[in-house]
Amino acid sequence: MMGNSTPALRVLSVATSYPRSTDDWQGLFIQRLVDALATRDSLQASLWAPPGPLAAGVTWAGTEADAQFLTALAGGGGIAHQLRQQKIRGGLRALELLRRLRALYRRSDHELIHVHWLQNALPLLGLGRRAVVSVLGTDFAMLKLPGMVTALRRVFASNRCVLTPNAPWMAPELERHFGDLASVVPVNFGIDDVWYSLEQETPESGQDWLCVSRVTEGKIGDLFDWGGDVFHDDRRLTLVGPNQGGLTIPGWVNYQGSATPRDIASAWFPRATGLVSLSRHAEGRPQVMLEAMAAGLPIVASSLPAHLATISDGETGFLVDSRGAFVDAMNRLDDPGLRLELGARAREKARHDFGLWSDCAHRFEQVYRSLL
Repeated sequence: MMGNSTPALRVLSVATSYPRSTDDWQGLFIQRLVDALATRDSLQASLWAPPGPLAAGVTWAGTEADAQFLTALAGGGGIAHQLRQQKIRGGLRALELLRRLRALYRRSDHELIHVHWLQNALPLLGLGRRAVVSVLGTDFAMLKLPGMVTALRRVFASNRCVLTPNAPWMAPELERHFGDLASVVPVNFGIDDVWYSLEQETPESGQDWLCVSRVTEGKIGDLFDWGGDVFHDDRRLTLVGPNQGGLTIPGWVNYQGSATPRDIASAWFPRATGLVSLSRHAEGRPQVMLEAMAAGLPIVASSLPAHLATISDGETGFLVDSRGAFVDAMNRLDDPGLRLELGARAREKARHDFGLWSDCAHRFEQVYRSLL
């Protein structure tokens, strides 16, 4: 209860990605956010997502059939992956997902629905609900599909909605498409406390740079093409993440495959010299970059909008748009003093701009209350 008389606001969070175990990385940010929401006395949190660990106070909102469907969906790599790999089967799965969401939204008696990803908002059409719709960078590819903007406009016209991109760079386009129908309020995600408490270990020799990423063509970007001239015995690169794209990984890369978030925090981040990402993949704001900043690591990254919104070039890391710029950034970071300076600024920026997941839950509750 909130005080002695005001009942807690009942919020239903909806997502199609969620950790299936304590060692799973898929949809980990959803779990962290819902866990933080559940700690607030002023909120009562429910969740509809692939079955996984639930914090005390979080209620599962699905049926047994929903659980079976979502488990299969997550086991197949998620709806976006299935649509890319198996268009017909993926399309049927997408239709079934929309049908189940429609039934969920109709039976829900929650005062507010928090929908993650734009496509999961489509079944709200005509229901007259209050909804917060979190928008991630991957949603922008969907907006390019024929008729999608029109369909979403109909959804937002028939419900009271706030769109919450997790990075400010997405706001102008969302305003252009939907600003006359829904408010657009960027909301920064939080960061686990464990990353702020990490202490860096000094390697016995050379440097150990880290890339934490799904291995796909878009996520790897130019790393394999540009890195062969940059990394060597004294400046090593470790790559951690599942090879979902079946890419051939060069021999100079120390590839470790998948790892749990716990392993990444305990085994890889403390010994890392810095983080590298030359991704071309559309995303809002990479959580691993926020974690690297909190851990005091400098970052070298491609000049994507998501990276531009996260890294202060020359202050918390370097943004590069060519092989030459990448080589220059890595050479400049051979200076341990500069690495320490950029890392300290990155940690301070992380504390100020993002804070903890409890701070993120507070930011979202302010948005929830604005809808009431």
